Amino acid sequence: MKFSLFVARRLSLSSGGRKSSPAIKVSVTAVALSVAVMIAAVSIVLGFKREIRDKIIGFNSHISVYAMPTHENEDNVFTLTPSMRELLDNEPFVTDYSLEASIPAILKTPTDFKGIYLRTLNGASTHAFIKRNLEEGKIPEYKVADEGNKIVISRIAADELGLKPGDKIDTYFISDDVRVRRLEVSGIFNSHFDSYDGVIAYGALPLVQKLAGVLPTQGTSLQIQTDDFNKVAEYTEQLNHDLVQAIANGQIYRQYTVDNALNQGAAYFNWLSLLDTNVIVILSLMAIVAIATLISGMLILILDKKSFIGVARAMGASIGQVREVFIYLALKVAFIGLIIGNILTIAILSAQQHWHFLPLDADAYYIDFVPVQLDVWWILLLNAVCLVLIYVALILPSRFVAGISPTDAMRTE
Repeated sequence: MKFSLFVARRLSLSSGGRKSSPAIKVSVTAVALSVAVMIAAVSIVLGFKREIRDKIIGFNSHISVYAMPTHENEDNVFTLTPSMRELLDNEPFVTDYSLEASIPAILKTPTDFKGIYLRTLNGASTHAFIKRNLEEGKIPEYKVADEGNKIVISRIAADELGLKPGDKIDTYFISDDVRVRRLEVSGIFNSHFDSYDGVIAYGALPLVQKLAGVLPTQGTSLQIQTDDFNKVAEYTEQLNHDLVQAIANGQIYRQYTVDNALNQGAAYFNWLSLLDTNVIVILSLMAIVAIATLISGMLILILDKKSFIGVARAMGASIGQVREVFIYLALKVAFIGLIIGNILTIAILSAQQHWHFLPLDADAYYIDFVPVQLDVWWILLLNAVCLVLIYVALILPSRFVAGISPTDAMRTE
């Protein structure tokens, strides 16, 4: 084993048989707090991004395909033809797709009214998203004939109109003419995305298709889920290319516009990208605090162990070896701080992940709790980078050892 590492492992952090000095305790505490803040910042930002992304996808899906009118008399109704199904089934990245239909409507009570878009609760991902955000009632079983006239409205609409699950409401649908249906509120959802919640309600696909006067295979768009949202821009280009190729080959006979959630929720994703800058600033500041405190602790260790320096030098140890001893001692302090910081932070964040005991202002952050995503690889990388930075930063102050004369050190003791 290397001489300096062997000595550092057996050399106590205390001086003269006393307990560890306050400087060592402060150094351990500073490292623990710094790494705790780092892990918390990264985990919370990752969790926040995941929650916002899931909400945007829940309302928009990964990829949306719209029929594009090529002349004045052509409508923009999307038809899910057998040829389109075949094309989508052959796309390796497509995991699910479903028709989406929506129609403008007015919910009216005896005292108030509210304009909305009634959208279809059709795809598996949309169904799962609304179920996660359901506050009251239940999601209708639209396969049951008696539940075809039930809808799910937002908390905003429910509060404005004074509705609760089980209430019935006159709904006016606006297309070529005005149609009225008396629908029943089955459930109330709350995603805290007011820009979406305020204008959207969900109903059965056959109901919307009937009111819009389209066929069972038609809607306003096609919602597509992919196997990796991180590649959705690449998949969008690929699907658009394949659709153009299918038109050229005579497989399909209409032109389509392909869009994705990144474009539809661009304002939110741009906002989320700003969080990365905040995280970088936090990580940098915490690293500086930890390193500065450890440097102070190392200098105090050197002063406390002047006799060791004298003895080691008198026995033939080189200045470089003695410097390495103190670097390893400081790394020992850093390692203790890292362990304490990791254990406490991961325990608290895990509890938050399960019980959501730390709240947030949903009006400001679109989420009513502090979101957390514990990523093992991020945590390991963060700890590894911290150790490397600390090791590099300790090389310079360790040169202070060279200024201590062995004779003076032993005479002092």
